[in-house]
Order: sequence, then structure tokens, then C-alpha cells
Amino acid sequence: MDYVRTKGNPVFPLTLLVFALGCGVPGDDGDGGRIGAASGAETPRPSYTLTADQTHNRFSRAIEPVLRVPPGAVIEAFTEEATDGQLTPESSLEDLANLSMDPIHPLTGPVYVEGADPGDVLAVTLHEIEVGDWGWTANAPGFGFLADIFEEPYLKTYRFEEGATSVEFAPGIEIPLRPFPGVVGVAPATDEMLSTIPPRANGGNLDDRDIVEGTTVYLPVFVEGALFSIGDAHAAQGDGEVMGTAIEAPMRFVYELNVIEDGRRIPSPQYENDEYYAVTGFGVTIDEAARQATLAMIDYLVEEHGLTRIDAYALASLAAHLKIAEVVDVPHMLVTMRIDKGVLPQN
Repeated sequence: MDYVRTKGNPVFPLTLLVFALGCGVPGDDGDGGRIGAASGAETPRPSYTLTADQTHNRFSRAIEPVLRVPPGAVIEAFTEEATDGQLTPESSLEDLANLSMDPIHPLTGPVYVEGADPGDVLAVTLHEIEVGDWGWTANAPGFGFLADIFEEPYLKTYRFEEGATSVEFAPGIEIPLRPFPGVVGVAPATDEMLSTIPPRANGGNLDDRDIVEGTTVYLPVFVEGALFSIGDAHAAQGDGEVMGTAIEAPMRFVYELNVIEDGRRIPSPQYENDEYYAVTGFGVTIDEAARQATLAMIDYLVEEHGLTRIDAYALASLAAHLKIAEVVDVPHMLVTMRIDKGVLPQN
């Protein structure tokens, strides 16, 4: 499998930069290989590699980790596309009809992070993302936002050229490549083997197209070691993912894991880049998901920026932005609310 670069180097978020100062990375020889706070800085060199066959496809604390690392570890992880090899670039509608749901969402991991305990927050910085050389989009009957209308199967495959920034969907229609992991998550505090389909408080299938290279994702920790996993990578996706699939593709990630102890408790994943801070909310309806995201933003503004709750509510109304991330990962929909850092106090 070949992997192709589609974007430039990432930017290291300020919040994690402050936290990480003084934290060593295994294998760091002190020559400036760690990424800095400015665009164009080097991607840190991975000290560990996980292959696309070191996977699982459930969320549970009972799944044994494939790797143990200290905080600050930089990991290179290869991920398989969402069917775990059941589809190929040459697949047909017959192959789609014969798909087994059992292997869906192969997730590379879990990774045990030393010192991560329940109540902590795991900070996952996506330093580098490289797309595999192919991808697919499908309509699986019975799945998708409009499953009652679009009942016929559909499959389209794509080939990605080295250095490509877009791919042809149809003559005259080019889709920009914007790769990201559909699933980032830690283990929930249960021995039950939970489906990876819906997003939950532990993260999982967020399908948020803004969790791209240069983003730091914050995940509440529920079990010792956090047990982090990544997968279900998408080369491109619209907000909502209404058909139920994106351009599903194999991918290579370089990410860094840090533990935030005794910090602010978060109810569900949050993330940031240089431009904005974002919170998430999930629920069985868009209304409930939007409500949870709004409450999470209010808590963030109160706890991190010292606003009163009514001022935080007003600021969210004036300067924050609700976005539907996905509407298909039943039973939960995910809504994101983000606020530009330019309107916030500069610390």
C-alpha cells in the first residue's frame, strides 16, 4: 500500500504546547525534532509504529492493549479502510452486497498510556496524516440519513495520485481531499463489547471532518491507561455524512499522546487548533446533541475564561458556531460548537 501526502505540515496548538513544555519524547535527541508553535515546523519523529493488522473493532476495557507508552510518546499508526479489506479498488456491487458487518471499523490499537487514570484527559495531537492510494464511497441499503428513499446499492471507488489535493467524482466535479480519522476514542468503563458505530462520551465514531492534521483532540479517560484507538479514516467527507459513508480509505497517522492530570473535566470529546476551540455533544436527536454541545461550550467559557454562566451563554449566541458533524451513526447524532480564538482573551 502506498501513502500520499495531501497537506502541509501541521500547527501545534497553544494549549498543548504549554502543557508539553519540559515533557520528553522517547527517542528525542534534543536536536529540535519536536514540533514547535509555528507553521512549517518539523513533524516529530515517531518512536513507535503500529501496523494495520494490530486492530480491534469494539470499544471495551477488556480489549488488551497492543502497545504501552509513556506520556509524550509519538506513534506512527497505519489504519485499514472501514471494511477491513473486504472491499478493494476492483470491488463491485456484488462485493458490497456480500459485506459482513462483523469486521467493520478496524481500529488500530488500543494503546496504553502510562499514568493515565480515570478523571484525566488524554490529549491526542494529529501531527501528520497520509492517505492511502485508493478509497471508496457506498450506499448500503438500510443505512444512511435517507435510507427510506435511497434503497438501491451504490459503490464508487477512487485512485489517489501522489501529491493530489483532490479527486474526480465525476466529469467536471472535483472533491478536495481533507483526510481525518472518523474514529478517535478511548475505552469506556465496561467489559461489554460495544459497537463502534455510535459516538459516545469516550469518543469513538465522531465523523467530524474538522479533526484534521494539526488538531489536538481531548478525550475524557475512563479506565487506567486510557486505551486509545484510531481508525475509520476518511479522505473527504461533508458535514453530516448523510449517505453514511465518506471516501473511506486506508491511512497513515503520526500522533502524540499526552496526559492532562487534575484538569478540567469534560463530558465528551473536545478539540482545538490555532484558530478555534471546539466542543461536541451527542444525542438521539439533533436537538439533544446541539443542547449538549451548547452546555459544553458554556462550561468551557466559564471554567477556562472566567465568564459568568449568563455571559458565557450570551457569548455562545454571539460568537460560537453550531455544526452538524454526523446524522447517521445511530442511535447518536453528533453536533460540534466552536468558537474562534480571536474573540477570547489571549493568554
